[in-house]
Amino acid sequence: MQVTTNSQSKGTPALRSPWVLAWIALVVAVLAVNLTMVYLAIRTNPGLVSANYYERGQDYEKTIVSRAVRDPGWLMRADIPQPLTAGMEESIRLVLVDQAGQPVDVEQATFYAYRPSDVSRDFSEPMLREAKGRYVVRTAFPLIGVWDTLIAVTIGEDEYSVGERVNVSRP
Repeated sequence: MQVTTNSQSKGTPALRSPWVLAWIALVVAVLAVNLTMVYLAIRTNPGLVSANYYERGQDYEKTIVSRAVRDPGWLMRADIPQPLTAGMEESIRLVLVDQAGQPVDVEQATFYAYRPSDVSRDFSEPMLREAKGRYVVRTAFPLIGVWDTLIAVTIGEDEYSVGERVNVSRP
């Protein structure tokens, strides 16, 4: 009985080669990191830049400390209906109570809507007093997509605000 040997060596299948597996793992890792960065950029950065950022930032620490000292401890709750539909007018409300749960009246309440991708679409509207501590504005968002909303109230020289990110869908 004669044993024959094959002089041709069989090659390792590509998916079993440690070099190929290492390159595939590297590509997958890079794609995963990139997708994570895109997700974080969309979810966390509103893209808003103040027109006078330098002036507002000069005394930032003093502003934060003085605002903390004057903080009345109010509970501000924005009541924004979900889902919002582009072009449909909706009522957006603000409820404002003090530490004891009593409604608080303010001098002025303003609703701001910021479009992170297009500053020319930003708008603001004054809110009307509905009852003591309750303010309302009827407004419509002109475009679908992500919007950053902010409701600011002023009493004297102090301003307090509450913000929320909303998604506006197709009609």
